[in-house]
Amino acid sequence: MSRKNKRQLFARVPVIDTGAKGKVIAKTEDGKVLLVNNAVPGDIVDIQTFKKRKNYFEGTAVYFHEYSKHRVEPVCKHFGTCGGCKWQHMAYESQLAFKQQEVENALTRIGRVSIPAISPILGCDEPYYYRNKMEFSFSNNRWLSREEIDSDNTDLDRNALGFHVPGMWDKIIDIEECHLQAEPSNSIRLGIKKFAADNALPFFDPRNQSGWLRTLMIRTSNTGEVMVLLQFFHEDVEKRKLLLNYVKTSFPSITSLLYVINPKGNDTIYDLDIQCYSGKEYIEETMEDLTFKINAKSFYQTNSSQAYALYKVVREFANLQGDELVYDLYTGLGTIAQFVAKMTSKIVGIESVPEAIEAAKKHAKENKITNAHFEVGDMKKVFNTDFVNRHGVPDLVITDPPRDGMHKDVVEQLLQLAPERIVYVSCNPATQARDLALMDAVYQIEKVQPVDMFPHTHHVENVVLLKKRINL
Repeated sequence: MSRKNKRQLFARVPVIDTGAKGKVIAKTEDGKVLLVNNAVPGDIVDIQTFKKRKNYFEGTAVYFHEYSKHRVEPVCKHFGTCGGCKWQHMAYESQLAFKQQEVENALTRIGRVSIPAISPILGCDEPYYYRNKMEFSFSNNRWLSREEIDSDNTDLDRNALGFHVPGMWDKIIDIEECHLQAEPSNSIRLGIKKFAADNALPFFDPRNQSGWLRTLMIRTSNTGEVMVLLQFFHEDVEKRKLLLNYVKTSFPSITSLLYVINPKGNDTIYDLDIQCYSGKEYIEETMEDLTFKINAKSFYQTNSSQAYALYKVVREFANLQGDELVYDLYTGLGTIAQFVAKMTSKIVGIESVPEAIEAAKKHAKENKITNAHFEVGDMKKVFNTDFVNRHGVPDLVITDPPRDGMHKDVVEQLLQLAPERIVYVSCNPATQARDLALMDAVYQIEKVQPVDMFPHTHHVENVVLLKKRINL
């Protein structure tokens, strides 16, 4: 083993803070920093390292001398193996406090910008069963626990329908109960797995690219509708009808039953044709007086109630009077644009995904919104002087970029436009802070509002209101 990766044991190390990607930070008396994957701030632990980085170690807590006051008992039996809820062993109030601190640290340490007092983070009223979309994978070679590996049982069921083991693309954890999506999600998943096993329907083998059942997607909506999409490796009409008829008759709450044939080497469906077997091709989601039709390929916020809370923050920060021209960058399905449209003179949404813009236009028409205009294109190319000449100089810009933040050319164009106000929505406070630093000479931060969209994970959404500096 190389010296770089030589394993070390550090004894009685205090865990002092949360870190990146759901890990926590521990620090020895002599200043060594360790990223730990299974502890909580406040724990005092022995840490076995497995990797040496330039400025820190990565390791696992192997013995707990003291437990943190932030600790709670995880509700899920799969916690620690499944990587979906890495903070489930931390009290929800503590999760919110650490997320709030993350936002403040990002803005002050990465952005190094002056900020007002940050508003208290908006947490979920229900921190479980909040997701409206879940995707599960089939496997004929499920992940085995150490106890199963060491046992003498040679007749183990190797089929699985669940989630990928973190960092292992070909290993699936069989999920008996997931606490992220409300019923009928668990019942549908368990029913399909049992029926498939009882009828010898082949589960997929991703390593050998064989088998038949690939993935299961379940979407629910706040209107009570349910979508189920089954992905098959190849067409087998007899098996397909057998399984889909079982799903249709056993779960009458399903309003959209779909399937797709995917012979590719990956599970992505965005370049494939989705077939509707029963019901509608979409489910409907509502927000105040708006209705959105969500199909299998649609991007929609996966926490419906918190999406509403987030959009209300955007609307409050925008403080529109009815006569403003507004740009909505990275508009997606145009949900934010339509949510605030009635308070504007005109709103223009820009998005790089053609299908999203097509859906945005359709939703605007169905929602009887006549002052929303949507264009498709690469943001850094479309959002230019010609675009502004066609639509006018905006009074307000709303921007909700992906995790990588805004391209530097987009930031530069914003600075040239210099609208009076910008509402910046971010799912990554670190890249948001970087962008805010680039705009700091022209804009000052007026308000900051974190929103928790994903309880039991390290992810946090943040909304910032920027106003142009008076001396410009």
